[in-house]
Amino acid sequence: MWHKLVGKILNRKHNIRTKSASNSPTPNTESHAMRQAATLTAQQLNRVLDYCKSTRHPARNRAIILTTHWAGLRIGEVAALRWADVVDSTGAVRNEFRLSAAQTKGNTACTVLIPQRLQAELERYYQVVKPSNLNTPVFATQRTAGFTANTLTHIVNGIYKSAGLVGATSHSGRRTFITNLAEQGVGARVLMELARHQNLATTQRYIDVKPSMLRAAVELV
Repeated sequence: MWHKLVGKILNRKHNIRTKSASNSPTPNTESHAMRQAATLTAQQLNRVLDYCKSTRHPARNRAIILTTHWAGLRIGEVAALRWADVVDSTGAVRNEFRLSAAQTKGNTACTVLIPQRLQAELERYYQVVKPSNLNTPVFATQRTAGFTANTLTHIVNGIYKSAGLVGATSHSGRRTFITNLAEQGVGARVLMELARHQNLATTQRYIDVKPSMLRAAVELV
């Protein structure tokens, strides 16, 4: 299934390159950010996590980075998370986050599935923070106020830059999340649902086609 998706992506990229710049539509904010954001290898992600250990808020910064990489949340959605979205009344991390329309892009309520390894990471972070009020932001400043999407974008961009990564932005985690799943053979329709996109073309633009994916596809002949 996924090798067909790779072919569609390559055809789409070829068609885009053959169009004149004057006829190309102006990209919206998310698609523009997505095209600019580099995807990370496992080694690069580990380098970022190692750098987080040296920051002033190591647990918080690690959890922010992994939430974008392992759940594919947009940075604005990460900023909007409250502890009540993440843990239940007993303090156990939920296996899915139910986000309200106000917390998501496009003002559409949605459910985000959380993998077990991210649940474990957020459980450790919860034990560090020990929030007394579950209505407070999951990721907060020193004054316990929540971040705006723009402020959190600057923080994440700064982490990537300080870790020595070129081209990585706050959108890299989400794009890496989708690309890694495509590389492992997850079908196009499933990818679209996990990314919470309205159409498949948007999801296809997120995928960074790697040499390993091309090699695996051609070996299917």
